[in-house]
Amino acid sequence: MTKTVLAIETSCDETSVAIVKGRTILSNIISSQIKVHQPYGGVVPELASRNHLEQINICLDQALTQSGINWSEIDAIASTAAPGLVGSLLVGLSAAKTLSLLKKLPFLGIHHLEGHLFAGCLAHPQLNPPFLCLLVSGGHTCLIAVKDWADYQLLGTTRDDAAGEAFDKVARLLGLGYPGGPVIDRLSKKGDPQSFKLPEGKISLPDGGFHPYDMSFSGLKTAVLKLVQKLEDPLPVEDLCASFQFTVAHSLTKRAINCALDQNFTKIVIGGGVAANSQLRQQLTQSAQKHSLEVYFPPLDLCTDNAAMIAYAGAEHLSRGRISPLTLGVSSRMAITDVLQLYDWVH
Repeated sequence: MTKTVLAIETSCDETSVAIVKGRTILSNIISSQIKVHQPYGGVVPELASRNHLEQINICLDQALTQSGINWSEIDAIASTAAPGLVGSLLVGLSAAKTLSLLKKLPFLGIHHLEGHLFAGCLAHPQLNPPFLCLLVSGGHTCLIAVKDWADYQLLGTTRDDAAGEAFDKVARLLGLGYPGGPVIDRLSKKGDPQSFKLPEGKISLPDGGFHPYDMSFSGLKTAVLKLVQKLEDPLPVEDLCASFQFTVAHSLTKRAINCALDQNFTKIVIGGGVAANSQLRQQLTQSAQKHSLEVYFPPLDLCTDNAAMIAYAGAEHLSRGRISPLTLGVSSRMAITDVLQLYDWVH
């Protein structure tokens, strides 16, 4: 039976409430906090949690109105429980538990990264595990073998900055403001990606070799800094952006394709905010076609944090007989491989 889930997402700087029936999005309200945090060049946790408190009831009302359904048609309440900013997570989790008690509906705590793993499924009805997921966001960059629901294996990760963090830091170096991803993507379209040869990070192993799937973006960021210090004003900002973005996309693409081929995956799914990057979409699509691999990107509105992906994850867990205890707390850190710790079993 197809499940209908109302979900709340408040892990960082978007307040989102959505209602999803199976893989059909009935509503997906997102209130962004970009303008709140722009003056500080990044997310301020205390401001984030306060803004969630101000917006959550508004988003809830809008999601219910937009969905066109009533409470009797909702099967469960879900909320992101980990990982994320603790204060922000608590706002959404508290609201979800309250609704669960008031409406006498099951409650589900959802792993934020699991939402990103399956965001593409909402746009591609034929997409199901097994597949390789390249998850690229502001806080996480990793390659995950998705064997089945709740059966995940971490194959590669960044050893320092996540890809999204690298975009933000380079944008700050170039005086482009926050967030860095969209503005670098836009300026790159006017620049030459071959203007500057920038290093791709390699992770050394004790035997002198390199880890094939792990990534590093700290050296790339430092290389851009040295270029900025060496070049004369006015800086060739568009060429710097294009070269930096090309290098990030190439690094991610090469590792994802090699990992898929080595691990015998035929499908690569992309998730997270950096999945919206035009250069990554172009390079990965072209490379996948050369190797007869299928690649799936979520639509742009499902790349960033949103409650629709949390609701869909909740529906899948509910259909498998899983619910979370109302004593469940939040966690700033939780490995994706530990996702089943969020649930009790229903027999």
